[in-house]
Amino acid sequence: MYQNSLLPVSATIKSKGRLLDLSRPVVMGILNATPDSFYTKKQDSDLDSLLRIAEQMLSNGASILDIGGASTKPGQPLIDPDEELARIIPVIQAIHNRFPDAWLSVDTYNSKVAIEAVNAGIDIINDISGAKFDENMLHSVAKLQVPYIAMHIQGTPETMQINPTYTNVVTEVRDHLRTLSDECSRLGIHDVIIDPGFGFGKTLEHNFQLLKSMHTFRILGRPVLAGVSRKSIVCKALKVTPDHALNGTTALHVLALQQGANILRVHDVKEAMEVIRLVDLYCGTTY
Repeated sequence: MYQNSLLPVSATIKSKGRLLDLSRPVVMGILNATPDSFYTKKQDSDLDSLLRIAEQMLSNGASILDIGGASTKPGQPLIDPDEELARIIPVIQAIHNRFPDAWLSVDTYNSKVAIEAVNAGIDIINDISGAKFDENMLHSVAKLQVPYIAMHIQGTPETMQINPTYTNVVTEVRDHLRTLSDECSRLGIHDVIIDPGFGFGKTLEHNFQLLKSMHTFRILGRPVLAGVSRKSIVCKALKVTPDHALNGTTALHVLALQQGANILRVHDVKEAMEVIRLVDLYCGTTY
């Protein structure tokens, strides 16, 4: 069953006077401006390389480019915001200047980075911490008046995979995101995207329970993001490395779309766009 028709609110987000339509699923391409990401396609994180990758992703159909300067792979300590800024601000400025119509998000848990990134051209804040790591994050996003991606995480990247435990992972993650979404509304953050946080303080079983029940997150009345690309949910299940996880990722993207995902956050844009097209045809969806 294709769940996208179940979104109970207007499926658009607004930033800096522009609207992005999420009534049809869209792809968010991952741009890692960091030397220590868990998967980088063996490509350099220098500016010229990232501009080439950005151009290819947009050409292949990405609606959003997600730029990150801090690795959040398991075991990774939190990064100093000044180091993060040194990595990403030149990238954001260059991409924004080269592709001024592109929607850009910044993958950060630091409010200082969020503020400077928006000033440099960012449209969306993608916070893996769900405002847990920086008490000023939500207040900063409210002042910036840009969309906010609220993700669930148990622990920190350094500790999150040390025996993650839940009584009921679906209920607990959904209740946490409901509380976070309500707090965003209270502060005046109008456009919130929900991310269950696959791989962030979850076992393989937890990840699949969340994927199977992802349609239930629509009760929150927010667009839903699925970030499973080349992650442990694929690699542990198939006993492969991230380099060999594209086929498994594609399979999970089909399931995520059937569960109502509005945004697929991916390393491989062309393949994700093909998944969306095929699922649309299968479900008889027209736009």
